[in-house]
Amino acid sequence: MVLSTTQSIEGHKIENYLGIVTGVAVSMPKASFSFNMKKYYESYGTRVDEIKEEAFQKLQENAIKLKANAVVGITIDIEASSTSGVIFVSLTGTAVKIVV
Repeated sequence: MVLSTTQSIEGHKIENYLGIVTGVAVSMPKASFSFNMKKYYESYGTRVDEIKEEAFQKLQENAIKLKANAVVGITIDIEASSTSGVIFVSLTGTAVKIVV
């Protein structure tokens, strides 16, 4: 599956627009009893990457349900709460059928 933030895919013709698809994932904070700023930021970055990957997998699953082989115009929204530690990732794009 081709995923793109642009409205087209260079070298490929879009033959059919199938609809808007989304991928949403939420990460709850993990309990930790020791605190080290370096480890905290490394862990936080890893959590953001993991939750973003989960959202991309859900986006692709939803596109496949529409028989798409690509998603264009993907927007990524990452929201993080400094008080609760919750990370929310939302992806939206247009599922399309491209000529390969």
